[in-house]
Amino acid sequence: MPGATFRILYVSTGNVCRSPITERLTRQALRDRLGPAGGGLIVESAGTWGHVGAPMEAHAARVLTEFGADAGDFTGRELLDEHVITADLVLTATLDHRAHVISMGHSAGLRTFTLKEFTRLVRAIDPATLPDATEPGGAVARARALGRAAAALRGWLLAPTPEADEVQDPYGAPFPYFRSIGEEIRAALDPVVTALTGPVPPPPAPGNPLAPAPRAPSDPIG
Repeated sequence: MPGATFRILYVSTGNVCRSPITERLTRQALRDRLGPAGGGLIVESAGTWGHVGAPMEAHAARVLTEFGADAGDFTGRELLDEHVITADLVLTATLDHRAHVISMGHSAGLRTFTLKEFTRLVRAIDPATLPDATEPGGAVARARALGRAAAALRGWLLAPTPEADEVQDPYGAPFPYFRSIGEEIRAALDPVVTALTGPVPPPPAPGNPLAPAPRAPSDPIG
């Protein structure tokens, strides 16, 4: 049904490093935090020069495994018009990727940001003004409201430098650099996922047999 889903599209260059890491970390975090309530949020990725059909880069898969997220069953995609048309929110690794998406048309300008740009904007949004993600249809309604609020703030909250809004490409670099990029992505995602889901409730007080079990420590974002 129209409006029943909200599609988040991550874009990088080859769709084998940065965007797969971001996609899988987001999926894991939404599943951990919202469970079935987050079923209307669809998270995908593609590359402006995508390695079509290629597996995820081995170092990227290792980073995801270390973070407790699923790296399996992935194939690279090239960014197509249909991906931009159906996406409700496009988050790119760099400013060049953002410009590429916007140049494709489809009125993508208002819903396309770099990941770090979106992070900066959502930090300024009062979460109390957003719908409750745990209510029926709430996750989609909250995501739509968040996207509109972020678009309204663009131009008011500027980055200190253009580079501050970018995640650099680790392709071909040794694993320690991949891990550092993974940590950078995870740190940028934390405010975004929290904005999408609402704050994660604190763990229950010890000794309360009626309280739910504490969250597992494998949450890749938290």
